[in-house]
Amino acid sequence: MTTPMSNADAAARARAVIPGGVNSPVRAFGSVGGTPLSIVSASGAHVTDVTGRQYVDLVASWGPALLGHAHPEVVKAVQHAASRGLSFGASTPGETELAEFVIDRLRHGDRRAIERLRLVSTGTEATMTAIRIARGATGRDVIVKFAGHYHGHSDGLLAESGSGVATLGLPGSAGVPADIAALTLVLPYNDRAAVEAAFAAHPGRIAAIIAEASGANAGVLAPEPGFNRFLSDTAHAHGALFILDEVLTGFRVGAAGWWGLEQAAGQEWTPDLVTFGKVIGGGMPLAAIGGRTDLMELLAPLGPVYQAGTLSGNPLAVAAGLATLRLADAEVYRRVDAASDAVATAAHDALEAEGVAHIVSRAGSLFSIAFRTDPVRDYDDARAQEAFRYRAFFHAMLDAGVALPPSVFEAWFLTAAHDDRALEHVFAALPAAARAAASARP
Repeated sequence: MTTPMSNADAAARARAVIPGGVNSPVRAFGSVGGTPLSIVSASGAHVTDVTGRQYVDLVASWGPALLGHAHPEVVKAVQHAASRGLSFGASTPGETELAEFVIDRLRHGDRRAIERLRLVSTGTEATMTAIRIARGATGRDVIVKFAGHYHGHSDGLLAESGSGVATLGLPGSAGVPADIAALTLVLPYNDRAAVEAAFAAHPGRIAAIIAEASGANAGVLAPEPGFNRFLSDTAHAHGALFILDEVLTGFRVGAAGWWGLEQAAGQEWTPDLVTFGKVIGGGMPLAAIGGRTDLMELLAPLGPVYQAGTLSGNPLAVAAGLATLRLADAEVYRRVDAASDAVATAAHDALEAEGVAHIVSRAGSLFSIAFRTDPVRDYDDARAQEAFRYRAFFHAMLDAGVALPPSVFEAWFLTAAHDDRALEHVFAALPAAARAAASARP
């Protein structure tokens, strides 16, 4: 196969055989315009496109590259696993080892977030299965979710989602039957009264609340202090479950995810079910559902809730996940936090210097920029901004060799590989990008 000589050539070739030329919509640069990058390699803090141009990467594969791209120890672990076979269709010791590691890591003192873990291949599978467990456990059908929270692309969870749904300005998705959509109640985030009203209006019908541990798919939407515990307590008071979606935040914002940060801050509560993805697979297709023993053992073959996957627990993905999590020590999180703080501060300073109305929304090491003056508390706030400014900002950064998420509705990701040289490159690009944002017009 001849390597395309330009990103435009690569995009045109892809569009001839792949819908929209992409296998995940936000990659198409739909909200920022221009030609999407076609990446051929990545290492550390950088990615390289088909033209051979290198960029400082602030996408990090949408989160999984916590250590940086192609970390030598992770690559070595995958190569060793591949040498023994790509897939067996049978259980492996590595699956058990990863489950043991994750269960042990998600603890605070004597409190464990989960007791059992089931591996799947995608975050969508994880959240879909968690909801199936919740419905099986409660005998109820209705699910509560929050506007702007993205839980994958299963039918019942696409209403007012973030991520690509927000980027494309869609209310949901065609092809979702009205009867299925009606089983999902979409509420404004951080609104306690709305949650209480939903339970009052649907007594005995709600199986579970599902929420991102911290919203990060409509830009960053951090939970107000105590909100997650409130959701857990409220669900339990009405005989429902609370599903904590840590597909994005799990092992990204800390060793025990967002739940661990809240426990360290003195909030004592435990979710019923937790979903994982992104970092848990170290950049390979791997996700998981965890929870209490009684709930997780409702899954087949022990119980009546069916879930299966031919490639679930794939040995290469398990090897990548284990290697990544073992290397993700306190120093890694310190470096990620420091790099994130530095870039967020520099972006704010550059935009402030040009008089651009903006706010930097933060949730641990995750952050995003919203082009408005007031804080972003929910999805309506996220949409009420001068999003057109991001297009100019994005392309100025790209022209300077810095790859940002191609949507204002996505979080920025730093890695442990973003050293001083990479950060200085980002800092140098920001003033011109801020000027571009200042002069942008709708």
